[in-house]
Amino acid sequence: QVQLVESGGGLVQAGGSLRLSCATSGRTSGNYAVGWFRRAPGKERVFVAAFSWTGLSTYYADSVKGRFTLSRDNAKKTVYLQMNSLKPEDTAVYYCAASTNPYGVRSTTSDYGYWGQGTQVTVSS
Repeated sequence: QVQLVESGGGLVQAGGSLRLSCATSGRTSGNYAVGWFRRAPGKERVFVAAFSWTGLSTYYADSVKGRFTLSRDNAKKTVYLQMNSLKPEDTAVYYCAASTNPYGVRSTTSDYGYWGQGTQVTVSS
């Protein structure tokens, strides 16, 4: 079992920044891969960014590449998503998720068996 709790969402103007946090618990750090997804109003949940199984590589959706950055603090068992140059189209509920499949495809929701409750990010124009 992995528990995930997101925080850090809020309202920000276009061009601004936010840092989302995903606190994990319940399983030894390193035994799962963490990713971020988002769901915009009326749309499906889509991939944003993820760590590889080893945590040494990161993957990003094209829409956020160069603006969003993943990082992690293993001591705190927390993963961060730094979001810069935010755009109104980044408005969504952001979810972090954990995959216990070392061979999974990090960009698909079906790879992740554990999800947080989500945090709202709203970017005003």
